[in-house]
Order: sequence, then C-alpha cells, then structure tokens
Amino acid sequence: MQPVELLKLLADETRLATVLLVKRYGELCVCELTEALDLSQPKVSRHLAQLRTAELLTGEKRGQWVYYRVSPTLDAAANAVLASLASAYGSYIQSAVERLGDCAPKAKAPGCCQPRESANF
Repeated sequence: MQPVELLKLLADETRLATVLLVKRYGELCVCELTEALDLSQPKVSRHLAQLRTAELLTGEKRGQWVYYRVSPTLDAAANAVLASLASAYGSYIQSAVERLGDCAPKAKAPGCCQPRESANF
C-alpha cells in the first residue's frame, strides 16, 4: 500500500477509529463497530467497504454477520504505522471501547450482535 493511500484512508475519523478498534481486538463484527462508534450500520458499512477495497481490512461472513480484521497481506510498513498509531493514540478510541461494554469480543454474550430495539437499521 502506498503511504499517501494509507494516510488518506486514516485521515477520516470513522475509518481511523474503525481500524484502531479492529487492531485492538483482532476482529470485530459490524454490529460491534456500530455500537462502539455510535453510528448507523449503513455509515459503518460504507467505511468498511472503503477499507476492504484498499485491502487494509478483510471481512469474513459467519452466519448473518461479517467479521473484520486487519488484512494478513498488509505490508510491513503499513502494519508498523497501525501499530504505532494504536500504541500512541489508544486514548483516541477509549469512548468507543467503553461503548462496547459487555459486547466486547472477549466477553461477548450469546445474541450480543442483535440490533437494539431502538436502533433504526
């Protein structure tokens, strides 16, 4: 990945937070990202599509959910940038981490990825 392309992708706050969250947890589904980012599913999906197209993230469909992770084919330089950002700016996503709460991947309860009743997806 070219440096300008990577930096343009990460210049958007939603995409930056998405990548940092996925980097932190290793893998997140769309429902977890919508909860963490406090954004609508279509908006999150639009940004995920851009990150997939650029091959920064990959998605794997499991049942009705798609789970995203950092692309295993991402070059060393891009991985180093992501690791550096995650280390230096972890506080940038702290409110998103707190919003995940009980839905955090490591503490996921069965049915966690069910849309909230008040959600308008």
